Amino acid sequence: MSPGAAADWAIELAGLGKSYPVGWTGGRFHALRSVSLRLASGQVLGLLGPNGSGKSTLLRIASGRDLPSTGTVRLDGVPLVEEDLQARARIAVVGDSSAYYPDLTVREHLMLVAIGHGVGDESGRWVEWALDDRHLSEKADALPSSLSSGQLQAMLLAAALVRPRDLLVLDEPEQRLDPGAREHLATRLEAERADGVAVLLATHHVELASAVADRVLLLDDGHVVADGPPEKVLGAAS
Repeated sequence: MSPGAAADWAIELAGLGKSYPVGWTGGRFHALRSVSLRLASGQVLGLLGPNGSGKSTLLRIASGRDLPSTGTVRLDGVPLVEEDLQARARIAVVGDSSAYYPDLTVREHLMLVAIGHGVGDESGRWVEWALDDRHLSEKADALPSSLSSGQLQAMLLAAALVRPRDLLVLDEPEQRLDPGAREHLATRLEAERADGVAVLLATHHVELASAVADRVLLLDDGHVVADGPPEKVLGAAS
């Protein structure tokens, strides 16, 4: 089947709109306005735009954590709904920096995630690999509160790596990372692509998007203002 055929799309967002009521006036705030995108397995899509442009809202909807006001989300051609826990289990999300268990060590946290997602007897091996991949082996027995902000970000990504996934959704994962760690993040995202994982990456870091994205979608005020190869979209935006 040729690239771009319907069955090849890991996720499709069509005509997404999201609005919220504003005060007592009856008005509504439109966070997204008729946004559509398609992302195939083994592709990385970079999502850029200023704060408030709708990036995080789009990621929540794409991962099944929020519902659109209008439009549809399909995972492998099947509508994605909040109640479909089996479908949502195929989507790994890296976003909220407080999404961890404060009383568990880094290793214990990762083990819980791996076991909870059905890795089973391989959980220990997956966890040790993820600790090494994210340069966290020396912090494996530490509590999250003792980690630096960059190490905590690495732990959150490690939690996504210790579970099966077809779609990896990341909300500004480069935050709090130094240049070396950002380069290491880019290498990991390239490996995810090579493994056939679809990656939806929201970022403010143009260099990261240029390095790893097959396509870039630029949002502003909830609208798509550009969509295409990084060199075209980011060149025009610079």
